[in-house]
Amino acid sequence: MSKVMALKEKYPPGDFGIWIIIYVELLTFGLFFVGYAFSRRENIEMFNTSQLMLNQTSGFINTFILITSSYFVAKGVAKIQSMTAQTQESANKEASKWLKFAIACGLAFLIIKMSEFYHIFEQGINLSTNNFFMFYLLLTMFHFMHVFLGTIILFNIHQRTRVAGYTPEDYRGFESGASYWHMVDLLWIVLFPLVYIIR
Repeated sequence: MSKVMALKEKYPPGDFGIWIIIYVELLTFGLFFVGYAFSRRENIEMFNTSQLMLNQTSGFINTFILITSSYFVAKGVAKIQSMTAQTQESANKEASKWLKFAIACGLAFLIIKMSEFYHIFEQGINLSTNNFFMFYLLLTMFHFMHVFLGTIILFNIHQRTRVAGYTPEDYRGFESGASYWHMVDLLWIVLFPLVYIIR
């Protein structure tokens, strides 16, 4: 019986509600990706030319940052999941340390992306410039908002770990936040090559 209960707690991790949100978000981005692919097919030359105006270096850096942040979050989750009543305080403290690194990564991503947006707008580019930039701005700004929200979620989780608020019986909130952050990372891993690289 205890094994069955443990499985229910672990799979899927976090609250059921967060998985509804994740599936809806993935579906929404998926529709955007399909729309981008079809629009690109209609005017490949314009898309390729416009793509050259993007800063691939900042895109690569942000990809590395998000992948690294997911590693930090996963380390925090592992610490929380492995704690016992005797190790509750130390596990929360260790998880807090990993979350600090992840939050720093989230903030770094946002700063780099804002700089990229600034240079794009400085060139007079906006949603109506052409279809490529319409999709680029819609996708990256939508994702930017998700990173912003995800960073706030990680900060709130971090605040709770500071007071050893997660226990061996109650850490689903931590898992829910981590699941959301991994979704944000996954979306960027698809978005980056689709918009910045593939020609």
